[in-house]
Amino acid sequence: MPSACRCRLEPGAKAGESRGMRYACAVEIYYTDHFVLPLPAGHRFPMRKYSLLREQVVGFATNRLHVPDAASKRELGLAHCEDYVRRVQQGLLSTKEIREIGFPWSAQMVERSRRSAGATIGACRSALLHGCGINLAGGTHHAYAERGSGYCVFNDSAIALRVMQQEGLIRRGLVIDLDVHQGNGTAAILRHDPAHFTFSMHGGKNFPFRKEASDLDIELADDTGDTEYLDCLAHALPGVFAAARPDLVIYLAGADPLAADRLGRLALSLAGLAARDAMVFDACQRYGVPLAITMGGGYAEPIDATVAVHAQTVRAAVTRHAR
Repeated sequence: MPSACRCRLEPGAKAGESRGMRYACAVEIYYTDHFVLPLPAGHRFPMRKYSLLREQVVGFATNRLHVPDAASKRELGLAHCEDYVRRVQQGLLSTKEIREIGFPWSAQMVERSRRSAGATIGACRSALLHGCGINLAGGTHHAYAERGSGYCVFNDSAIALRVMQQEGLIRRGLVIDLDVHQGNGTAAILRHDPAHFTFSMHGGKNFPFRKEASDLDIELADDTGDTEYLDCLAHALPGVFAAARPDLVIYLAGADPLAADRLGRLALSLAGLAARDAMVFDACQRYGVPLAITMGGGYAEPIDATVAVHAQTVRAAVTRHAR
């Protein structure tokens, strides 16, 4: 992985400050789409969206793209059971476990999953150094400590927060999960960890059908549109930041609340999702908290609609944090 760029503090900033700091460096962006996960013909997971997204991002952020290190066994073990990590890596998962994940096991699946978690770790490091970092994949919030689920093998948010915490880089973390599906795995892993606050705003009747208890859950009715969605988010964010008191935010910027998403069941427009992103970005800047962004889900047809949502999020973040 290329070494982190050297950042220059703006005049008046002190070395080691994190809250409210202004940085001269650009945001760093991590990609993993070239670690291909082989899927059978007709599989419903839109793997192509990641390479299509990078093609879009190259147009405005070529020199900011990095290949992440794979998350190590030790790092994975901060959020996952040792036995589960071992069985994933050695291909010893049961048929039932493979079915729950939704991907056939392969060495490439293991490598991609480790790299995706590593990309969120890298995005968090970038956020703490430069104010913002981005993983062009990630958001694997259905993975539990002891099992995978819903196209998620390892839980990148929980892993990255625990890595930052163990290294003494943060004391408290906040997950803002605006994927259309509840972040059930993240909620379960971090449930008894008072250092980290989980907030999930999602479709109430959507997958997972058995929800976990986040620190704050907001369940939305089918066909919720821009106005109601943004009102709910605007009312929630001040209380979330007050309760979490975070040193770092991980934001799952799911594309699947889009009206065109075939699995989403909500009715947001592209403009509504841009306003959602801006609201989260504004809150992080208002409270002086570094921001790591992951893409979360997106299943629109055509796939270009999903890519447009993700590219919009990345462009807005890069523009806002450019110096």
